Amino acid sequence: MVNLTSKSGFLLMGFSDDHKLQVLHALLFLVIYLLALTGNLLIITIITLDHRLHSPMYYFLKHLSFLDLCFISVTVPQSIANSLMDSGYISLGQCILQVFFFIALASSEVAILTVMSYDRYVAICQPLQYETIMNPSVCRRAVIAVWMAGALSGLMHTTVNFSIPLCGERVIHQFFCDVPQMLKLACSYEFMNEIAVAAFTSSTAFICLISIVLSYIRIFSMVLRIPSAEGRTKVFSTCLPHLFVVTFFLSAAGFEFLRPPSDSPSAVDLMFSIFYTVIPPTLNPVIYSLRNEAMKAVLKKVLSKDEFSQRKMYFKAMFKL
Repeated sequence: MVNLTSKSGFLLMGFSDDHKLQVLHALLFLVIYLLALTGNLLIITIITLDHRLHSPMYYFLKHLSFLDLCFISVTVPQSIANSLMDSGYISLGQCILQVFFFIALASSEVAILTVMSYDRYVAICQPLQYETIMNPSVCRRAVIAVWMAGALSGLMHTTVNFSIPLCGERVIHQFFCDVPQMLKLACSYEFMNEIAVAAFTSSTAFICLISIVLSYIRIFSMVLRIPSAEGRTKVFSTCLPHLFVVTFFLSAAGFEFLRPPSDSPSAVDLMFSIFYTVIPPTLNPVIYSLRNEAMKAVLKKVLSKDEFSQRKMYFKAMFKL
């Protein structure tokens, strides 16, 4: 164990004290991280390059992929490095940055999922007004609001959390600086401000969840009126992936943050943290690609030999210029 008496950082316990298991964990996380990077970068590239996907739905999807890319990069690389070096130490500065970006990106993800559900509601329930309501200016302002809301949430949590005096050992039973685990290190009755901030954030997330649920109630009631089976299938192919992502992310995160912290952390605690920190950014590209016909068509075109040759010739011409 790292000697923390002369250091201001924390000790992340991670998954195991056995170095062989730590290396195995690092390799597994590395594979998952590379898959997440590849999938999200592919979605960002495809949406950027193909003009047929320059619509509000794919504009928001591109930002969701970028959020996922950043979100998984906040925790996983640090965990991989700690496992390979057989050291769970993280400095105070690194921990502060990790908490800020983790909370900010998680809050932004909830916000953009809410915006995406509203976009689907307008597209399906008010198709004649869709281009007017979801015009480019509105979409840009919505994305700016998403990032600002996330940054504000991260700033509030970080400021309050790191102003709390710590009375226990600086040992965190997680593979990253997890706020609920850090609150266990606080002195008695000294973390009421953090609870107030957490309550405010939870209330905001609950409002987002209610907005998403109401949007999909209206969407499904409208879809059931569509006489064409092909039309219903087309709507479901764009809505079900988003609904699955929202349900998975919010349920896992909500369970982890709302339940009381355990005095004896177990493998179950670590598994639930993986469910909302690692799995969603990795699965989101797969879910949106496999269930979305437009994405599949563009992906096949991009990966085809003819398209690849055209792109290659285009870039050669650009470099010659």
